[in-house]
Amino acid sequence: MNDAAHDLHAPHFIGIGGAGMSGLAKILAVRGASVSGSDSKESETVLALRALGATVHVGHAAEHVPDGTSSVVVSSAIRADNPELAAARERGIPVVHRSDALAALMGGRRALAVAGTHGKTTTTSMLAVALGELGLDPSYAIGGDLDAPGSNAQHGTGEIFVAEADESDRSFHKYAPEVAIVLNVELDHHANYASIDEIYESFETFVGRITPGGTLVVSADHDGARELTARVAAREGLHVVTVGAAEDADLRVLSVVARGMTSEVTVLLDGAELSFTVSVPGRHYAHNAVAALAAGVALGVPAADLAKALGAYTGVRRRLQLKGEAGGVQVIDSYAHHPTEMAADLEAIREAAEGRVLVVFQPHLFSRTQQLAEEMGQALALADASVVLDIYPAREDPIPGVTSELIIHAARRAGADVTAEHDFAAAPAVLAGLARPGDLLLTMGAGDVTNLGPEILKHVANVASNV
Repeated sequence: MNDAAHDLHAPHFIGIGGAGMSGLAKILAVRGASVSGSDSKESETVLALRALGATVHVGHAAEHVPDGTSSVVVSSAIRADNPELAAARERGIPVVHRSDALAALMGGRRALAVAGTHGKTTTTSMLAVALGELGLDPSYAIGGDLDAPGSNAQHGTGEIFVAEADESDRSFHKYAPEVAIVLNVELDHHANYASIDEIYESFETFVGRITPGGTLVVSADHDGARELTARVAAREGLHVVTVGAAEDADLRVLSVVARGMTSEVTVLLDGAELSFTVSVPGRHYAHNAVAALAAGVALGVPAADLAKALGAYTGVRRRLQLKGEAGGVQVIDSYAHHPTEMAADLEAIREAAEGRVLVVFQPHLFSRTQQLAEEMGQALALADASVVLDIYPAREDPIPGVTSELIIHAARRAGADVTAEHDFAAAPAVLAGLARPGDLLLTMGAGDVTNLGPEILKHVANVASNV
């Protein structure tokens, strides 16, 4: 990052409504910067930013970049032909990647960065909430909202800055944390990584950015994380803390006991047992909380205090978030879009459900579907019935022959009861027709499938009232 990239007194964000971008914009606005930006549509996030004084335009146009702009902030999702990006280059305005902006915001703080193929948002959120409960007032930047639009970031008065570190485009190489968490390492983001070896190399680079004398908290259970540990364990000046159920874990998980939509977790820390409650269901969320515990302890937070404070975390939007109930049917929103995430969320809901588990799944990205359709189909077999929508393209162009039918065929081979639905608007009525009292219904995926929850509830209510 060149020196000009640090000039964020009047930044303009292209795609300001995105999960990562909006958080940085919020922090800068609270710090007194003159923030402007644009997004493709109105949203609650856009309204929250305007309430903080940001100028936000809907749609992208060169004239939206105001005079006096000190830098234009972009993410990897912004295409090269974006008119605002072109205008910035024509006018000689420095273009700053989102990761460089976040690195600048973390400057002067005790940085804690959370990485991994899955679980980053949840773990970062757990830390932000718990540290806040303890009065430490951390700054944080998360890839999802805790409980309301705009709650994905905070400018705190404390010395700790907790950040979600994204590996998808190697942007986490920009950070220099005192403590880093690596939850797991798997092959994903196929448009940017050609092999698992490239993934390992990328995570090794991230670990190499930990400040001398700093700490790596890493899973002892996940094969990819163990491989990463073996690759970096001999580095001088790096303290490695392994966490998990494995017998050789430094912070060992002794038990995770499901209690409805919560879990009771017991760990062995420094030879003593410590138990605490995690207020979201599922073994994987419990293990995320244990990683958060280890990271906080590495920063000097007392373990017993932090364990109790972690119980204050009640979830993050789109991570097994209850959207409502109608006609005895609960609708829960899941951001899961990788097979590992899908299986973990379905297993967690299965433990909490008394009736059937139904899913409406929207695949995310053509490249991911091309590589992982078989595994996605196998994950859907964990549901009692599922409806699969067309692929949400996000930033990608279609790939010939790659459709959601690949997942549907794989799911049927795995014995799943699965139906294709190509009409997004018709999906709520279809799902309401499948559901019956006592069912849990998940809207699953990283695209706009989340918008179906309220509509499904309306249709279920109408069906129930006509019975």
